Amino acid sequence: MGFRLPSIIRSRASSSKGLDVPKGYLAVYVGEKMKRFVIPVSYLNQTSFQKLLNQAEEQFEYDHPMGGLTIPCREDIFLDINSHLN
Repeated sequence: MGFRLPSIIRSRASSSKGLDVPKGYLAVYVGEKMKRFVIPVSYLNQTSFQKLLNQAEEQFEYDHPMGGLTIPCREDIFLDINSHLN
């Protein structure tokens, strides 16, 4: 079970990988506890989100152990960036 924030969906990491991601969205894992969020693909074009992607590339390259994109930042920072993207 998850709850919906504006343009972001948070769901349990134990859910089936990739099966509950709607078309036009992608799963990302954020923070120390690797909380799973489902975000619009359109975020990939946003400058602030691209900075997070650059950090992910530097830290993880193309190896994302959770099966989705792993974002190396705190959850509160991610949610703050998300609120500005809406």
